[in-house]
Formats: sequence, C-alpha cells, structure tokens
Amino acid sequence: MKVERELPSREAYDLLELVTDIADKELEPRVTEFEDKGRFPREVFGLLGEVGLLTLPFGEDIGGGGQPYTVYLQVLEEIAARWAAVAVGMSVHTLSCHPVTTFGTEAQRAELLPRMLSGEALGAYSLSEAHAGSDPGALRASAARAPHGWTARGTKAWVTHGGQADFYTVFLRTSPDADRGISCFHVDADTAGLVAGTPERKMGLRSSTTAELCFEDAVIPGDRLVGAPGQGLQIALSALDAGRLGIAAVAVGIAQAALDYAVEYARERQTFGRPVIAHQGVGFLLADMAARTEAARATYLVAARRKDNGQPYTRQASVAKLIATDTAMAVTTDAVQVLGGAGYTLDHPVERFMREAKITQIFEGTNQIQRLVISRQLASPAR
Repeated sequence: MKVERELPSREAYDLLELVTDIADKELEPRVTEFEDKGRFPREVFGLLGEVGLLTLPFGEDIGGGGQPYTVYLQVLEEIAARWAAVAVGMSVHTLSCHPVTTFGTEAQRAELLPRMLSGEALGAYSLSEAHAGSDPGALRASAARAPHGWTARGTKAWVTHGGQADFYTVFLRTSPDADRGISCFHVDADTAGLVAGTPERKMGLRSSTTAELCFEDAVIPGDRLVGAPGQGLQIALSALDAGRLGIAAVAVGIAQAALDYAVEYARERQTFGRPVIAHQGVGFLLADMAARTEAARATYLVAARRKDNGQPYTRQASVAKLIATDTAMAVTTDAVQVLGGAGYTLDHPVERFMREAKITQIFEGTNQIQRLVISRQLASPAR
C-alpha cells in the first residue's frame, strides 16, 4: 500500500519518487538472489552513490545532499522495504562518515570527504568487540604512538562491511584512562597489518557482510587520528543516536513490506467462499499490524524532527529504536501467521522479513540497552 509520507518540500517528494523508482527497478528484482547466495551488492552501493543517496543528511557545504533527517530516514525506510541489507549498509556508511564530517580537521575533510560522500569509497563503523558489545568503555584493541603515527593491535567484532569496505572508522584504546582512553581513527582498507576475518554465517541480512577486523601491528599514519586523542568515546556516542534512528527507519521498512505482502495475500487467498481478509480473525490481525507500523514510523519522525531542530533527542532516539524494532519483529511474525503454512516456506518473502527483523532488536544497542537509556533519562533530576 502507498505510505502517506510527511515531507517538507516538493524537492523531498521528488526525491522519494526517485528512490521508489530505483528501489522497484534496481533493488527488488535482485534481493532474493543476493540474499540466497550471500553475495555482497557492491555495485548497488555504487549506483546509490552515483545518484547522491549516500550523501543525503550531510551539509551541502561539504558535498552532501543537505536533506533534513526526517527525509533521509524516510528514504532509508523506502529502501529497506525492498532490500533491508542495502538500507542497513546506507545507515552504516552514514555512521562511518560522521566522525570526519563533524570532528575532522579541514585537511582531513578536504582529502577524505569527496570519495566518502560520493560513494566512491564505502565505509564501515568499527566500535564493538566480542567482550564489549554494549560497553564501549571496555574496549581492549589498542593503538600506541610510533614514529610513523600509531601501531594498532587487537580485534574488532561484528563489523558491517568487514572485508568489503574501503575505509573503517575505528575506535581504539590509546590510554588506560577509563573516560579518556579511547580514540577515533580513519583507517584505509589496504592498511598494512589490517586483516578481515571470515564473514559471519548469519540468520538474516546475508548479503550484508559482517566480519572481525584484526589489527596485527597495523600502521596508521598520524594524520588519520580523528579528533583529539582520548575523544573517541565522545565521538562514538555522538553518532549512536543518529545511527539508532537509521535502524528504526530500516525496521519500519521491513514491517511495512511484511504488512503489504500479508494484505495482498489475504485479499487474494480464498477460504470458505471469501477472501481471508474478510474473516475478522485475520482482518483484525492485519489492522493491528498496520496500526503498529504507523505508530513506529511516528516515533522515528518525532526524534528526527528534534535532531533537525537542534534539540536533544537521545531519549527519543532510544524510544524510536525500541518501538520500531519490536514492532518489526511482531509484524513480520504475524505476517508469517497470516500466510499460514505458506509463510513458513521459502516461496514467500515473509520468512526473510522475520529473520531480518530480529537483528534490528540487537545491533546499534540492544533493546535492553535502549530501555536502560530511557530509564536513566527518566531518573535524571535534569529531565
């Protein structure tokens, strides 16, 4: 069904029409093959870069699209409804560009951003480690000063685009200080001593490569430190709220795709002489799915408006991520139920939607972490 979009300008509506056209013609026809084979769609990211979709939320003064976050997130949702792995990749690329765009020096921005924002160079965001998924202060992978700049050692985990990216935004420990011990680095993929591990075998998002990154005395030039030494945790956390909104939008796209497919199936499938959707048990289930999807969309738009207006939005980002991803899990599960036995087969995409929805409750901070963020904000006297 056609989603009633909330957009600020005619330009934004034209952009969404372009995105819908690309998603219908270039993404949807390929998704099944790429997901089945676990093939990384590098050429798709090249196409998105060519038409400017990888630059949308960044300022025009640095070569970006200059679009409000409310528009960017609805673009992500539209793409996720056709191919969730590509939408996740767009969100991760945006996340990986944030440190240089926001904290980089003029020299770094001049050198690095043209390739990053054009899509010529695809990025990855490397914060997590196997023992420190939700606790970035516990990072162990380190970088030590050396005559050439820095020498990095250790292993990063769960890196989206690991082994496929052209550059990595990496957070490494540069001192034992608990609060100021993490620094941010822009690391080229061909850096000596940087090795990507074997891709993870995942339940869903199989066309999105996820792998470990191993730093074996990797040589990082001194001019690739982003921000000041010890500023890494601040940089990482400043990007996470926006990244959570990206995942919220992706989750809503998955939910919308599952809802649309289930509605179409229920209109066509006949039982007891009438369409399945005419039976109250199914019709009410679909109504609940639609209500939850629209409500989830509203949560990410509320948070995005606050971001666009320069207001604090940490709590709203966590609410959006929590509600949208839990909604995606519930709606995709119900979509399988609407299709009955057919929904459990590979002949219909709803089983893929359900597998894809699950990871949205886990990455960019588990939903348990989102509840922790929300509860701490509620408990704060400054609330």
